[in-house]
Amino acid sequence: MEDESGYMMALKHSLWNLLAGSRGGFTRIEIIKLLRARPYNTNQLHEKLGLDYKTIQHHMRMLTNGNIVTAGEGKKYGSMYFLSPLFEANIQLFDEILEKVGESQINRGNKRVKRGK
Repeated sequence: MEDESGYMMALKHSLWNLLAGSRGGFTRIEIIKLLRARPYNTNQLHEKLGLDYKTIQHHMRMLTNGNIVTAGEGKKYGSMYFLSPLFEANIQLFDEILEKVGESQINRGNKRVKRGK
């Protein structure tokens, strides 16, 4: 049980760093919110969020390296991204961070993201 507690704490710290530790975290939060509803590829995220394609690629690398998302069908162009099983099993940590950071902070932190598209 102690190992699980230590593991959860490490995962929580990692999520805080990825999602709230930098300005880019707000974009990553928006990406995760979209991926909760359905899978997207990089180009679809680029169009949906109105951000540069290379910016989306950067954030997807960060989320993939953090085991937050996984790419289907290898790492080919056009691969769909899904929330990782590990992240989905611990989605309450994301919700907790989202609640603490606050929706208004997310909206202010990433004004370049198009809303309601």
